[in-house]
Amino acid sequence: MSLDCLCAGLLVADHLCAPLARLPKAGELLVSDRLVLNIGGNASNTAMDLTKLGIEAGVIGCVGQDIFGRFVCETLDAQHIRTDGVRRLPQVETAGTLIVNVAGEDRRFIHAVGANAEFTAEMISKELVRQAKVFYLGGYLLMPKLDPSALADLFRDAKEHGVITVLDVVISGPGDHWSKLAPLLPLTDHFLPNRDEAELITGLADPWEQAARFREAGAKTVVITSGGEGSILWNQGQKLQAAAYQMEVADGSGAGDAFDAGYIAGLLQGLEPAECLRWGSALGASCVRAIGTTAGVFTRPEAV
Repeated sequence: MSLDCLCAGLLVADHLCAPLARLPKAGELLVSDRLVLNIGGNASNTAMDLTKLGIEAGVIGCVGQDIFGRFVCETLDAQHIRTDGVRRLPQVETAGTLIVNVAGEDRRFIHAVGANAEFTAEMISKELVRQAKVFYLGGYLLMPKLDPSALADLFRDAKEHGVITVLDVVISGPGDHWSKLAPLLPLTDHFLPNRDEAELITGLADPWEQAARFREAGAKTVVITSGGEGSILWNQGQKLQAAAYQMEVADGSGAGDAFDAGYIAGLLQGLEPAECLRWGSALGASCVRAIGTTAGVFTRPEAV
């Protein structure tokens, strides 16, 4: 059974509020128009967004045996996303993110790693990866048990079987990120961090300098996203820059994952790098139209 894209990594239950006029003071109660329970995490979001484009996707990751783990799995199943690679672990809670939206400001995140802390490379079936055209690992560096050498072996096997490898990261702060990235980047066809993440990894503020550093480390194609400032791409033969599409922002949550999904959709269509950037930019922009990580993302008719 073949797949267009297999998405491994973070599976999360998100708890969001509609944009507030301001943050509450200590001890103060503010009323929001809506409080939303939504699926989240790079792997979940990217798979959900891909299915909106009519692309067959599967998910591998970990949730707990709790109500939120059931919510994540049922949400994925409802979109006909392949979930036989999802582990429901006892005695751990499903990962959760509290997302606080304030009008006119970037969103704020409070995250509990939960079951994602137990995710290992050995849980990712090579046979399942080989069935995919694209293997996407999202949220790397936030899952402490993902061993770089084991992941490198997985990426190497994927490439030997003609699978395109795509890597994205989530970083909670400074650390020794290079030691975990170094084994993977030479086996990564497309590396997709955002500018803030790239700065934490490299210590460099300029996206082109960041991309150069990742290319020197072996990544074939590097894409750096910068929110409303657009994105850049650097591969062996091209250096490209794309502007961001302008949308009225209801909630920016999941926009980076939507960009990844659009970019992967371009890869699956065999499009040139500039068109892959455009697909990523369009889906990323569409995501901010609604509250939640996937609700506003374009369907294929909307995207084209």
